[in-house]
Amino acid sequence: MSALDKNLASAHAEVKAELARTDNKTALLLAFVGALLAGIWSVASDVRLPVAAYVVGGLGVVLLLASAGLLLRAVRPNLGGRRPFGFPLWATQSAEEITAALTEDTRAQDIAGLSRLAVTKYVALRRAVDLTRAAGVLLIVAAVIAVGGAV
Repeated sequence: MSALDKNLASAHAEVKAELARTDNKTALLLAFVGALLAGIWSVASDVRLPVAAYVVGGLGVVLLLASAGLLLRAVRPNLGGRRPFGFPLWATQSAEEITAALTEDTRAQDIAGLSRLAVTKYVALRRAVDLTRAAGVLLIVAAVIAVGGAV
């Protein structure tokens, strides 16, 4: 195996691993946001809160919903277009087309495409984390208002 083959194989594996890490982080954050929304619904529907707490908490919920939307967009498969990245086209190809495709070394193109996909997913994940943090601040403020209103 030549140095180029080793480097391409290593880079290809690294990009795929980065995509997997980003998807795992996205899944964990999506589960966290879902649990927060469920907890908020439980508290807000069982307790009488001041109007200000509902307003501030509602803004926090809106940010959590926006975060969930970004996370779902980040994990949505890209099956459109002529060559979806990260998804083999083998299901749409004949045996001869598969054999012909596998004779070409397309790792460099795959590395470029998968890298762009990883960056897109990472940016959506980062924005979702930022929205979740902002929502957390608003929910803490709403809790303080609720406790202050109860005293």
